[in-house]
Amino acid sequence: MDTHVGKLIDSVGSIFRGSDVLPWCDPDIIAGFESEVAEAANEEQKTESLMRLSWALVHSRQPEDVNRGIGMLEASLDRSSSPEETREKLYLLAVGRYRTGDYTRSRQLLERCLEIQHDWRQAITLQRLVEEKTKRDGMIGMAIITGAFGVVGLVAGGIIAAASSSSRKR
Repeated sequence: MDTHVGKLIDSVGSIFRGSDVLPWCDPDIIAGFESEVAEAANEEQKTESLMRLSWALVHSRQPEDVNRGIGMLEASLDRSSSPEETREKLYLLAVGRYRTGDYTRSRQLLERCLEIQHDWRQAITLQRLVEEKTKRDGMIGMAIITGAFGVVGLVAGGIIAAASSSSRKR
């Protein structure tokens, strides 16, 4: 367990070192936390282990792991024992939604996090990432639309030019 927690702490440390990149979680860390959940001696240990497993899942590179983490967190959200636990679960759900590309839902979850603690650095950092990603995706979409209109314009211009040149030959 200590090895897995150590890797987890190293992974999370990237956020606190000023990096804006969310940490990734390796499959061996997930497997370690799955074992920890199975071996939990009491309900409190199981709850703590499930939170660590949820963290690892939403930080996975595997979409099925991320979706599994989202499902676990959504199922347990109503059973939060404190505002801080609710905040943590909302944040992890926001991470999962960010990883799946659901930026609108991620933004909504982050707003709920920040209602609980308005100055929470992790949520603010992720909120900035969501906004940057949304803006970048919007610009890419606009470039695609502009390019499509340009192609349509060229084709239409070519057809008109061909039609006018063939009508002049008659």
